[in-house]
Amino acid sequence: METHAKLIPPSEEFKKQAHLGRGQYLALYEQSLKDPERFWSEQAQHLTWMKNWNRVQETQFHKPIKINWFEGGVLNACYNCVDRHLNSRAAKVALYWEPDHPQEPSRAITYQELYEEVQIFASILKSKGVNKGDRVIIYMPMIPETAFAMLACARIGAVHSVVFAGFSPEAIHDRISDCGASFVITCDGGMRGGKLLPLKQNVDEALEKPHSVKSVLVVRYAKNPVIMHSHRDSWYHQEVRDFKENWLHAEVAPEPMLSSDPLFILYTSGSTNKPKGVLHSTGGYMVYASTTFHYVFDYKEKDVFWCTADVGWVTGHSYSIYGPLSHGASIVLFEGVPHYPSQGRFWEIIDKYQVSVFYTAPTALRALMKAGDQHVKESSRRSLRLLGSVGEPINPEVWMWYYNVVGDGRCPIVDTWWQTETGGVLMVSLPGAVDMKPGSTGLPFFGVRPHMLTPEGVEIRGPGEGILALENSWPGQMTTIFGNHDRFEETYFSTFTGLYFTGDGCRRDEDGYYWITGRVDDVINVSGHRIGTAELESAFVLHKNVAEAAVVGVAHDIKGQCVHAYITLKDGVVATEELRKDLAQWIRHEIGAFAAPEKVLWAPRLPKTRSGKIMRRILRKISEGALESLGDTSTLADPNVVEELIQSHSSTLPSANEKAPGFPKAA
Repeated sequence: METHAKLIPPSEEFKKQAHLGRGQYLALYEQSLKDPERFWSEQAQHLTWMKNWNRVQETQFHKPIKINWFEGGVLNACYNCVDRHLNSRAAKVALYWEPDHPQEPSRAITYQELYEEVQIFASILKSKGVNKGDRVIIYMPMIPETAFAMLACARIGAVHSVVFAGFSPEAIHDRISDCGASFVITCDGGMRGGKLLPLKQNVDEALEKPHSVKSVLVVRYAKNPVIMHSHRDSWYHQEVRDFKENWLHAEVAPEPMLSSDPLFILYTSGSTNKPKGVLHSTGGYMVYASTTFHYVFDYKEKDVFWCTADVGWVTGHSYSIYGPLSHGASIVLFEGVPHYPSQGRFWEIIDKYQVSVFYTAPTALRALMKAGDQHVKESSRRSLRLLGSVGEPINPEVWMWYYNVVGDGRCPIVDTWWQTETGGVLMVSLPGAVDMKPGSTGLPFFGVRPHMLTPEGVEIRGPGEGILALENSWPGQMTTIFGNHDRFEETYFSTFTGLYFTGDGCRRDEDGYYWITGRVDDVINVSGHRIGTAELESAFVLHKNVAEAAVVGVAHDIKGQCVHAYITLKDGVVATEELRKDLAQWIRHEIGAFAAPEKVLWAPRLPKTRSGKIMRRILRKISEGALESLGDTSTLADPNVVEELIQSHSSTLPSANEKAPGFPKAA
């Protein structure tokens, strides 16, 4: 483990071409803290504004919480990602699209073609009565029309909320209800790993309950038979045909948007059973997505950039769409999964499109590493010059495999830490400027001032371990929780006065490098997908046989964390293997397949305090087999519950002497 903590410098060749050297990074970082008005004003000049701002920053971390960047400024996100590139990049490929199966036809869409497609999509939305400020749900696979839809919403000022295609009808309905969406864009079906995603059917099921939706636009792609409701549904291809016949009437000018106007809502799990509608405004978010893309990925005009994240997640928003396209970059969108139809699919795509910057998740890397080096070495990958990691901590062994096997020891790795709420990268070893440490997320990005605290809020100086909080604001920061500013203030600003509470723990080593240690609140991170424990537990209790449920996240070699569910059944219900399988399937239906529990464990009683609070800490220790470190159980109403659980599950859980799966502790 000692070698993993050593600094690994980028090559001299990479340093020579990098945007920043060590001294430049330190100088800019210092300026970003001492004079944020000047620093962010300069960064904002890289976008095109219809009207300049009056004031760069108007933020307040004390009640009432206020996040406002580039106040008075006017711009349009779609214009910055599409229109402004037409003079110099009209013939440049904006989007390479790779289908689920390599034998299906791929697509290359230029900026001119992207402009025309977005114009048509925007025209269709306008003709359907979608206007500035209206909320639009996008429930789509990773196909070009999904990008068209996002950009078209941004063009006309509609607020899009992309729902991951793996989510269930119940989850779709929750999001529609929360934001009051009037319009849904979906697809007859999508393909993922050779399996059909019945997207339109899921939308139909979601709309069986009371809702605010007036129209549903359906993209024909998978040729999956669907039911069309004549009063509500329309086919996208038919609308496109009509507008192409009348192209002169299809021009839609980009809507002037105040910097503070909302761009999108993206739902993320919280510690209650209701997902949070994270709201990002137009100006601050676009400045931050563009700036971080430029520096974090050392972007060059000839780069082909591939972020493997689905656009249903914030990584897909910031680094598949808005960040890259604001620079006129060529991006790759991939519909499928890394192991289909072979374990070498990622590397084949890199060679096919000559990808130079590759950004993916540790979950995928762990699975591909497990499959063996031969699948990587069958490809060239000579086009690669920079690698990235996102979504969860990457363990040092996988980092070294990524560096040595995938990158042939010549490509720096930017291991990034950030959140849905932050809009863009907050911690990273900037390529060429900062040496790397395998497993460490590096140093703060410009404008980011981290604090490491004890649970009581006492500052920890120098090396140590604690809770990560942030001082002051940055342009990409969410502005509120949609429809619930009180919850926004309570969730992020009530834990530590005057600081943003990240919900993550961290370590800081003797070199000042940060290591993210995982969530400290009731959120589980499965393959980069954040799932609230309350959301999962509420879903379990909806099952007719379940009286009570408690879920915990447990370290997993591939997923980072997996779900262990402790279930108390109703009186008279017999615990069977069939019921165990049924409960796992129930969660797939209620939330999505990614949330399905790794283990369902029967618990006649749950460990609770005298006030009735479930002690998930104890359940997590039991699941990990860490029985020697259960901690204080004296606050439990009945400490005997713990022994009962240990005895009943001793054959299915790790023993006290057995190493639980997961990340080795970084040195």
